Amino acid sequence: MPSKILVVEDEQLIALDIKRRLLKLGYEVVATVRDANAAFAALAHYHPDLVLLDIVLPGSLDGIAIAAQMQPQYNIPVIFLTAHADERTLQQAKATQPFGYLVKPIDSQDLSTAIEIALARHQAELVMKKALAKEKELHDFKMQFVSMVSHEFRNPLSTIQFSFDLLESYDRIMVAPEKKQACLQRGRSAIKHMIQLLQEVMLIGEAESGKLNCHPEPLNLLWFCHEVIEAVEIQYQEISPLIQFNVSGINALTEPFYHLDAKLLHHILTNLLSNAIKYSPPGSPIQFDLIGDRETLTFRIQDRGIGISQVDQSRLFQSFHRGSNVKQIPGTGLGLAIVQQCVASHGGTIHVESEVGQGSIFTVILSAVREQVPAQPERANC
Repeated sequence: MPSKILVVEDEQLIALDIKRRLLKLGYEVVATVRDANAAFAALAHYHPDLVLLDIVLPGSLDGIAIAAQMQPQYNIPVIFLTAHADERTLQQAKATQPFGYLVKPIDSQDLSTAIEIALARHQAELVMKKALAKEKELHDFKMQFVSMVSHEFRNPLSTIQFSFDLLESYDRIMVAPEKKQACLQRGRSAIKHMIQLLQEVMLIGEAESGKLNCHPEPLNLLWFCHEVIEAVEIQYQEISPLIQFNVSGINALTEPFYHLDAKLLHHILTNLLSNAIKYSPPGSPIQFDLIGDRETLTFRIQDRGIGISQVDQSRLFQSFHRGSNVKQIPGTGLGLAIVQQCVASHGGTIHVESEVGQGSIFTVILSAVREQVPAQPERANC
């Protein structure tokens, strides 16, 4: 596809000559205009790849002023055209950082060379900017990671240290066995929390490097969901969560098996159910709907908790981002980022509906292949 070029030149004969040369060189001329107003209108309408811009133009804005105003908005390379090669004009033009400077009358070979160099330079700058943005994003990610790990590891490590100190002191005095058991339980819980954190970080790392692959295998979905619910309820047994599990479109006897990745699905459901419990009042019901049809599975988890603002929803699945209203509720900001990556690896979609103070609804839709259980033949009567 030929590069699109806008010509801004007030002398009609010169503009037509430049257009003729450009067409002969194989470029597409989107328009030839003669002043600032027409130039900005053409920029907005055609989005050219390059602008050939005369410095001396009629009206309140000359070519240099036009270039200064268009660069922040359009980021399009500019080559100045001028019949004046004096030092003052050159310095004014240089201040706008143009991609070229041609003195009229213009030679076709010089015109082609200037355009190709400008386009190549502009493309190289775009690549460099993307690389710098990616590097900054990676740097910010590392800084957030270090901050999160140092914060999240400090508490469980302190708990483990405190438990060891207590057990050491208990060895020197007579204490009830249940006190020792309580110390051990606190230590185990802290270790479990640290292992879970490391697993989350490893999953994010796999996703970022493109190594989070989906390996579907036949899975008894109803049994699997009940196991996940039971594990989550045990994890939060101190606040007595109430998870209401509803199933539709799935026959527990003949259609319990679906081809899914159990590891990825476990992360999806565990994170969504855990969040629903953490960000809801104690004992508040959590509704978990599982809906199956011929081609898809829908997992719908609804809570009546603190909800998510519209601003936070726009960054909901970014690593380390947490809602502005979570206050002191613990969390790493990795859970929903992991959920999104697991859903994407499954080729599915995730959608959230939420309002502050009214709760949230997370809906995950996955493509799934059912595997029917063959009917057992009836036994013949002897």
